[in-house]
Amino acid sequence: MSDRVLLTGVSGFLGGHVALQLLNAGYTVRGSVRNLSKADKVKATLSRAGADISRLEFVTLDLLSDSGWDQAMTDCRFLLHTASPFFVETPKDPQELIRPAVEGTERAINAALKAGIERIVLTSSTAAVQYGHGDDKLSMTEADWTNLSSNHATAYARSKTLAERRAWELMQAAGRHDDLAVINPSVILGPLLDDDEGSSSVLIKRLLDGKLPATPRFTFSIVDVRDVAALHVDALTNPAAAGQRCIAAAGMLSMSELGQAIKPAFPGRRIPTRNLPDWLVRIVALFDSDIAGAVNELGKPQRVVGSRGPLRLGRALINPVDAAIATGNSLIEHHLV
Repeated sequence: MSDRVLLTGVSGFLGGHVALQLLNAGYTVRGSVRNLSKADKVKATLSRAGADISRLEFVTLDLLSDSGWDQAMTDCRFLLHTASPFFVETPKDPQELIRPAVEGTERAINAALKAGIERIVLTSSTAAVQYGHGDDKLSMTEADWTNLSSNHATAYARSKTLAERRAWELMQAAGRHDDLAVINPSVILGPLLDDDEGSSSVLIKRLLDGKLPATPRFTFSIVDVRDVAALHVDALTNPAAAGQRCIAAAGMLSMSELGQAIKPAFPGRRIPTRNLPDWLVRIVALFDSDIAGAVNELGKPQRVVGSRGPLRLGRALINPVDAAIATGNSLIEHHLV
């Protein structure tokens, strides 16, 4: 069987970096897009990044449609499922996030099992790990799961948790538990490959655009997209990844700490370095659904233990500040801020 990988979500921020590393490692990549009109841009982007696009091909797949999944798996050795819905603004109906995440995962895994795919690598999130454990839970590992009955579990957290749990259920039922590997990234920063800012760079864009006088007391675990992509590629063949989750997180910073850390790299920009009072954030949350969904996390860092990633890659992960600066430089380079 050829070393062909079906990569869903190839046009996304993470998907593009995964495709680049797969191609550089010698794999043939069959990338899925919802519309083939995106294919030319993906090819141009990866070519500019130095990839050999002669081993890049495309198929059309939709997370909410059965069409094309069986054919897409033909002659593939691996499935790398990165495609999942993400909204910058929280949708009014949580099912807009949950349904395509869960059903898309079901379609991808069922088709892969039917085709006899050797290993499946699924992109999940630390959102499927870290919510609803109470203030006494100081740090979380791959053994932890988000508590879906908690009011801290956002629609996005629910979508990632339900989708990942469904993946494990399907693999267990098929007797192939160890043929699934899951990567659970925290907030993904790092260089953009093109002028599509996606959703991950919004955090840095808001720090750079001069519109924030100060920042809410939100704290994030951060990881560089290049490391997340490397963990996905590694998980295709690494025996240590078989049947395991892997948190991808390089460090934790609050928004104000992040502002302070990147400010020297962007002289002349009004980057906030102080915190907004919590009471003011709570007032804003009455009118802003996105902030309302996270307001319970004010001053409550969600600590995750990301020790597996460096062990898998045999090196330290990229520093979160360097990842943030790379994001900022990309936003400026592509005239997005």
